[in-house]
Formats: sequence, C-alpha cells, structure tokens
Amino acid sequence: MAASNLVLVTGAGRVGRAILEELRARDVPVRVMVRRDDERAADLRTRGAEVVLGDLTRPETVAAALENVGRMYFAMPVSPDHLLAATVVATVAREHGHLTGLVAMSQMTVSQMTATSTAESHQQRLHWLAEQVLNWSGLPVVHVRPTVFLNNPLFTSLAAQSIKANGTIALPFGTGRTSPVAVDDVARVAATVLCDPAPHIGHIYELTGPRTVDMTELAQEFSRALGREVTYVDVPPERWRTENLASVGLPPHAEEHIVTMARLHRENRYDRTSDDVQRVTGVPAQSIEAFVAARKDFYLG
Repeated sequence: MAASNLVLVTGAGRVGRAILEELRARDVPVRVMVRRDDERAADLRTRGAEVVLGDLTRPETVAAALENVGRMYFAMPVSPDHLLAATVVATVAREHGHLTGLVAMSQMTVSQMTATSTAESHQQRLHWLAEQVLNWSGLPVVHVRPTVFLNNPLFTSLAAQSIKANGTIALPFGTGRTSPVAVDDVARVAATVLCDPAPHIGHIYELTGPRTVDMTELAQEFSRALGREVTYVDVPPERWRTENLASVGLPPHAEEHIVTMARLHRENRYDRTSDDVQRVTGVPAQSIEAFVAARKDFYLG
C-alpha cells in the first residue's frame, strides 16, 4: 500500500493550529481531531482542515481518526490524562500499522530527567513516561521538546498587565536564565518533519530561542521592542502564586505544573540553548525582541 500523506493533528491549540497553517501552505492534507464540534472546529475547517470528533483517551475514536492517515502529530493540553492518551495512541497506531512518522510533543525538561527523578512537576513526569511508551511501541517517532513558550501567559497576558500598570515584568524567577521559544518556530519544526519524516525518525529535537537571558536581560529586550522602559521585579514564589497565578483560575494539575516550572526557572534549570530550530528548518528561532515587537499593540494596549 502506498503511504498516505494525510496528516492527523491532535491537540489543536496554538501549536496545532500553527502546524495546520504550515502544512496547508505546503498543500499537505490535514485532518484535525477535536473533542467538540464548536466555533473552534468551524474555524479549523475555514483553514482547510478536515475535522473529526474524538477523544485521545478513547481507542475507538483514535482508530477512526487514523483511517487513511500516514503521519500524525500527537499533543494534548496540560492534563493528568497525558500518559493514558499517549498509551492509547501508541497501541492504536501500532495496530493501524500505516504511519510513516509520528511527531510527539514533549517538554525540554524531560532531557534532564531520569526514571527516579522527583523534582519535576507531575505533568513533566507524564511527558517522560509517555516518551518511554512511544519508544517501546516501535512506531516511527520523532520527539519534539520545546522549552517554555514565548506565547505562555507568563510572557504575554500576565506581562502585558504589569507592563501597562507600572512598566514591569513580575515573575518569581530570581536570577535564573531562560531561552523561551515561539510557538511558530516549534510549529515550523513539526511541519517540516511531518512533510518528510524519514530523515528524522528516532531523533529528539530540543527547541529553544536563540540565546539564554536572565530576567533583567529579558526586560531589556521588551524595552527595545516596545520603545519604553520595562524592568524586572523578582516576586517571592508564594506571593506570586497567590497574588498573580491564582487569578488565572487554572485547574490544580495545571497550576502545580506552572508553579514547578517557575521554581525550576529560579533554580536555573532552563539555562539551555539549542540550534535545532535552525538545523531542521533552515531559519533561526525568533528572538524575544522580535516576538514582542510584532505584538506591540497587545503589550501597550
């Protein structure tokens, strides 16, 4: 049987939608699996996707979504069901037997983890375990491990609030360094792999911005992009959790993940860079300054 070039995209959040745009621009057919046929599903159809209903924790719906599919992008929002979903995908896709490439969204923290490490969040532990399951499946897997996203509310909505209020970025990162990456850069990597999986099978791509910065340097990049002074305020972690993060209204599992991510930043666990974005796509990752400058109205209102 000839391999299909139809791509199944799950987890149609920011990255999934950006992958859809990249693939359709290259005339690659895309099927997107969603849980509800709502306004978001309608928007995906206008972007050129075939939309099917399904649930990554229900094998029968995953099997139906994989019908005639040759390549797959597996991701889901932060969820305590992540490992279950990965196991369902691995078992159903293995039985399906026609995938030539499966791009799995993970997290860069996994690269520093072991079978017995305990300092990470429950979500990060689920990502580590999910990678093991997908590797054991024997499927043609490519793991994509981005660091924290520039599009994360920490650097977008929460930063915009404090910049508008008093010209500050308030986070509990201490003197820790970080190298946030833009969603669009991660999507370009995933789309490039999905267009021609063979050279990438078995690889792990760690995706970061072009350099690491501490929070003072990050604020300086915001200043240059926005044309106004922005300074960093280091907030005690517990105060930040109660006064800033609690207002977002996250589920407990997601809040614990964000709090842990903030702690790991403070412990300098995110001081890492990689040129994998450029190596895979031929285009360098966006700088913080370029990302912010493109959204100047959002930050300044």
